[in-house]
Amino acid sequence: MDTAQRSRVIEVDWLAASPIGPHAAAFKRHLTERRYAAHTVSSYVAEVTHFARWVCTRRLPLARIDEVSVAIFLDDHLPSCACTGQMRHDRADHSAALGHLLVVLRAQGAIAQPPVSTRPVDEELRRYDDHMDHVRGLAPTTRAMALRIVGRLLTERFDGNAVDIAAITPEHVRRFFAEQAALHSKPAGAGSVVSSLRGYFRYRASLGDLVHGLVGALSYPANWALSSLPKKLTDEEVAQLVGSLNNPCRAMRRACAIVRCALDLGLRSIEVAQLNLDDIDWHAGTITLRHTKGRRVDILPLPVATGEAIAKYLELERPKTTNRAIFVRNVAPRDAPIGADLIRITIRQAYARAGLPYTRSHLLRHTMANRLLASGSSLKEVADVLRHRSLNTTMVYAKLDSRSLAVVALPWPGSAS
Repeated sequence: MDTAQRSRVIEVDWLAASPIGPHAAAFKRHLTERRYAAHTVSSYVAEVTHFARWVCTRRLPLARIDEVSVAIFLDDHLPSCACTGQMRHDRADHSAALGHLLVVLRAQGAIAQPPVSTRPVDEELRRYDDHMDHVRGLAPTTRAMALRIVGRLLTERFDGNAVDIAAITPEHVRRFFAEQAALHSKPAGAGSVVSSLRGYFRYRASLGDLVHGLVGALSYPANWALSSLPKKLTDEEVAQLVGSLNNPCRAMRRACAIVRCALDLGLRSIEVAQLNLDDIDWHAGTITLRHTKGRRVDILPLPVATGEAIAKYLELERPKTTNRAIFVRNVAPRDAPIGADLIRITIRQAYARAGLPYTRSHLLRHTMANRLLASGSSLKEVADVLRHRSLNTTMVYAKLDSRSLAVVALPWPGSAS
């Protein structure tokens, strides 16, 4: 038996001898079911084996394995590890493998679920999140932003003590807003601080608290939203982008379908990510949006180019999976939809391949809206396609009409030109 074989035997013995041993098969099955490659499974088992050895030397019982013990292993042991044998020392791989291990151990009831914070501030934020979700119907991203901002205010004022709204003064609110506004380079960012705090204070008002002074201490910063046209791609840039979608690249057909969904339908990144196979009616030529920002169901016509791009991806490139999402992962864990972040990355990479100096995926939504207006659609029609809940949101595109009219307008009678 050579040295490598003896090392592997020792590693398996460490895993089998540790409290984790009875769950090793479930750990491997967890990875295999998510279609991780064989070499990745082997790598993760090696990392868990390393952790198992540390658990044994520390005589750590299974019930004590949690995020804290994993952090101690990663931060204290791994950088100065002197373990004999073929032990790996890559922090990222260890962190990923141990994250899966905690999931498996909790699924089998071997260790406790993560503790829920009982800090008064955290309990208050959970109640407010429930209000935003079930009463106001806000999107998860909007709620997450509000919780971050409100959480900072409450933590700064109360820390670990009970939340007492009467103890917050207008001066506290003004000072906090000034601090938070300084973190944002654009008025819109500071405006999100105002809307988040006002939303929370109105929630407290619904509970009977007197918060008029706190709401009055906040005012939206000047944001001349109508001072400039929203950026868009020119017709030449659109042609350049579309033309580049035929270039050979990794996951090319998926990239093409994603770009067409954003460009032709004006879909947001999260809406593209949440598209489902059952959302497309190929006979009627329509696509149904069920997870929109406005929490409503919308049916849109499916343009031919968009449908063809999606069909080619489904037929020639989409991995075999039981997941009903249209766009799924090409790498493990497979059988899972891709997220909005990957949609944005895909569009950003498409810009780069086309030689365009852009990064924002929302630019394609603006481009679609401007093309609709240029073709004669009304603002109301554009608002319907973009699924804006308020026509005021669409008014930014009214500037396009004004700018276009200025080009073709007849001179005023009696004017010099």
